Formats: sequence, C-alpha cells, structure tokens
Amino acid sequence: MVPALAALLAACSPKDDRLPILGEREPVTKTVDGKTVTDTAYYSIPPFRFTNQDGKVVSDRDYDGKIYIADFFFTTCPTICPKMKTQMKRVYDKYRGNPDLRILSHTIDPQHDTPEVLKEFAKGLGVAGEQWQFVTGPKEEIFKTGKSYMVVAQEDKAAPGGLIHSGHFILVDKDKHVRGMYDGTTEEGADKLMADIDKLLAEYHHE
Repeated sequence: MVPALAALLAACSPKDDRLPILGEREPVTKTVDGKTVTDTAYYSIPPFRFTNQDGKVVSDRDYDGKIYIADFFFTTCPTICPKMKTQMKRVYDKYRGNPDLRILSHTIDPQHDTPEVLKEFAKGLGVAGEQWQFVTGPKEEIFKTGKSYMVVAQEDKAAPGGLIHSGHFILVDKDKHVRGMYDGTTEEGADKLMADIDKLLAEYHHE
C-alpha cells in the first residue's frame, strides 16, 4: 500500500477500530458538574523497579508517555528465546531511533543474568543505547511482574533450563494499558505486533 494512502486510511479509521484495552476493568463513579457519572477504570501495569544492562535503575516512570513492548526471557534459554529475540530484533530495527517506542526485556534468571551478562547479550544482538532495555532484579519481583503483564514467568524443574516463561510480546500504551499480546516466536506474530504499533502510534498522532 502507498504510505500516503495508508496514513489517510489510519486517519479516517473510526474510533472503534482502535486497539482494545486488555485486562480487568472496573466501574468508577464520580461527580462532574454536579452530576453523578460512571466511568471505566482500565487495568494498567503497576509500578516496577529493576536494573538494566548498564547497571542503571529502570522504573515504570521511565516509560511514562511511551509506547513499549515487554517480554520475558533468559540468556541461556535453549528453546523459544532465540526465536523471540530474532523477531524482537526485527521490531527493534524497524523502530530504531523512534522516541515514542521502547522495548523492555526481563530476564527470569537473575542469578546468572547479571547486568554484565545482559550487556554482552545486548551487544551480541547488535543493540545499543537505551531504546531496548534488558533488566534484572529479585526473582520474585520478576515473576510477580510477569503476572502483571498477564503472562507466565516462573521456575519449573521439568522445563529445559529449569525455568518457564511465555513467548508473548506485550504491547503497552502510554497510559500503561495492555493493548495487545503476540506470539513472539513467529514472524507472523511479530508482523501483527508491528502493524498494531503503527496503529497505536497513529492513534496518538491523531488525537
């Protein structure tokens, strides 16, 4: 499709064509201009605090006003991680330098995956700068954060490497709402993610 035509179609899309907001939601009653109004409170990612590949603290506040993609992995993972990182690298290459988009990869093996190990891992992928962060922290905090993204990240003695995690990429908007989940092990999943990133970027651009 011609880029100008694609942009025009995005601009003309009806609001109900926007990406859904995933997760639980609650009704919230408030008073506006003397009238009682019921609104919807959408699920959002709770605060977090980890350490990145440069040894710097990374928190949810670093992602305020940013669209980002989250995933879970470990550097010695013998199964799905290499496929996931191949696909995430495609996403990174497409949006490299875009100030509105970031990537946040959480290791679930903090004992092995120190900041130094993560730094070498990032270098091996050809990743530099702060757009794609690889983070580590207390194991229980990482597992709890996995649940907050609605994916599995936990120990499993029966699994290769003794750990198990979801192969999903999670798309999070500027308000910390989960807007999509994608199979990070396949080209089709990454393609769908990139199409939805474009849709989400357009959504903010046309507000």
